[in-house]
Amino acid sequence: MKKLIKYTLIGSLCFATVACTDQEAMNVNPNVASNVPSNMIMNAAEKWTMDNIYDNWFSGRQCLVYSQQWSQRNYTEEDRYQIRESVNNSYFKYMYLGLNNFQKVINMNTDAATKDASSAYGANANQIAAAMIMKVWLADLMTDTWGSIPYSEALKLESDGLLYAKYDDQKELYAQLMKEVTEAVEMIDESEPAFTSGDVIYDGDASKWKKFGNSLKCRLAIHMSKVDSNWKSYIQQALASGVFESNDDAAKFQYSATGTEYCKFYEGFFVDRRNDFAINKTLADLLKGQTDTLNVEARPSKKHPWEGVIDPRIHVYTVDDGKWNGMAVATQTGVQARLFTQDGVASWYAAQPPVLAKTYAVPLMTYAELKFIIGEYNGFSADDYKEGVEASIAYWYDVMGATPDEDEVATYVAAACQNINAETYAIQKYIDLFTNGTEAWTEIRRTGYPEQIVRPGEYSAALGTTLYKFEPLSDVKGDIISRVKYPTDESTLNSESWKAAVAKLQDGTNNYYSKMFWDVRTSTYDHPANK
Repeated sequence: MKKLIKYTLIGSLCFATVACTDQEAMNVNPNVASNVPSNMIMNAAEKWTMDNIYDNWFSGRQCLVYSQQWSQRNYTEEDRYQIRESVNNSYFKYMYLGLNNFQKVINMNTDAATKDASSAYGANANQIAAAMIMKVWLADLMTDTWGSIPYSEALKLESDGLLYAKYDDQKELYAQLMKEVTEAVEMIDESEPAFTSGDVIYDGDASKWKKFGNSLKCRLAIHMSKVDSNWKSYIQQALASGVFESNDDAAKFQYSATGTEYCKFYEGFFVDRRNDFAINKTLADLLKGQTDTLNVEARPSKKHPWEGVIDPRIHVYTVDDGKWNGMAVATQTGVQARLFTQDGVASWYAAQPPVLAKTYAVPLMTYAELKFIIGEYNGFSADDYKEGVEASIAYWYDVMGATPDEDEVATYVAAACQNINAETYAIQKYIDLFTNGTEAWTEIRRTGYPEQIVRPGEYSAALGTTLYKFEPLSDVKGDIISRVKYPTDESTLNSESWKAAVAKLQDGTNNYYSKMFWDVRTSTYDHPANK
């Protein structure tokens, strides 16, 4: 069984976002080992990264509300795109600490002075490859959040003494990430372990790391499918090299119930007692087979494509009370609390759904997601779509440790498979990406789907006869938020690089509406996926 081992994050990361001083002769803790084995650093890097992405701050108050999978009962300013600058500053730094430690694993298995000792914990090349794959996974999430970010120079403090890192153009960064993930899978020796211990994601299984790397390559390719003519070639290469073949291959980080090593979603709800979150009405309505009546008259395309059919995953994602009333999208704080009372929406804190268990295995990438990517690559294949839907249901019931009702599944799959197109593909991928907020948000921006997402200016809730609109607190130029602003700390600690990056954004301002290079939609409801 995979376990979390004792971990230590390496040093204070000092570059771009962190002020630096000569720390070699000070702040030395004599109680902390100076030579930490590479497997323990990998363990620390994996846990640190998961802790600071799958939590009630970066996920719960940012990307999960941007993708309208969760809503807040209180502090709804964040749901309306008014972020807490302190949180933005902190998580930008936290993610670079994760990158730095994955890079540390690479360095320890590359440097002549440490590679022989590191080989005791797994084949050098395989350790390097696994750390590179995680670097690519994390850097992709970061660039899809902020846009162009420091990368090529960001981890060169130790090697080059570089304090101020340039921002890599997002298009060039994507090319670099594609190159790195390809190099990583090509160096893997499947006859040797990646790690003898410490690897929570795959327990050192090099073959599974290779499948993850190739599947991640497919994710990068589909992101670029409207802007890079080589995207199908990238997927062809990945398929030839070997991708996920079943739910058993999914990349996930299994938390432990031991001590305080539990999932951060659990910690937020049950330890910190932050009970102000609930499943969003957009997602709840999709799972209930229910059309949003507030906006469908003005926009008939918002009608649910398989209305009246309940999705079996609703029993996993939310409180199974037979009502499944989701929290409305982004109303004012006082209104949200009244809606909560009126609709009888159960707090997740009051009745725990399975995803909030201590041992929740947070999903980095599922087999179902890959099937939807391959299906799009195959021209929205009916077979890939059906397999993806069935794999998603099976995966999420496995998370719950339960068996779905076969008749309910059969009814749902038959209904969902009646009309298969870009829209139904996007809806199914969106549902499968539950708790994977940044990727769900990315797919909304890339495709424009689901239509059921409530856009700024549309009605978000009704209280009696009074209708409330989604009124963002920041300028988003008519559509959902396109990016998160660069943190204010960057403007002072990495000033020149920050200014150069901001100058390239739309209107030359640090805004929420400059699109990612892969987002080529020309209007709110323009769907390049149909072209």
